[in-house]
Amino acid sequence: MAERSRFARMVLPDGEEPDPRFTLANERTFLAWTRTSLAFLAGGIAFEAFQISGLSDDVRTVIAVFIIAVGMIIAAGAAVRWMNVERAMRKKKPLPVPAIIPFLSLAALVASAAVMILIIIQ
Repeated sequence: MAERSRFARMVLPDGEEPDPRFTLANERTFLAWTRTSLAFLAGGIAFEAFQISGLSDDVRTVIAVFIIAVGMIIAAGAAVRWMNVERAMRKKKPLPVPAIIPFLSLAALVASAAVMILIIIQ
């Protein structure tokens, strides 16, 4: 069996190599969360770039920053989730609960409420 790289030994020091299919599935999930993060980042940039009638520049900027911050948190959460799942698989422990999902649901709820309020007050 090939020797693992120093970086691999540092990041994932113990446990045994899991089935490659599970590792690759974990990586695909990480990439899906990364795409979601990039969509939020692009959405925040687009929101700031376009003038919206009835919405002040300050409010638009705050909303855009919120959307971009959600994207950044999703990106960080994706990396942490990948690491935690990989370590759990290597140690043959139960997979961790995905903390990012309740956060994303809360962010969607806040965004939906904000849009609803903006529609009502116009």
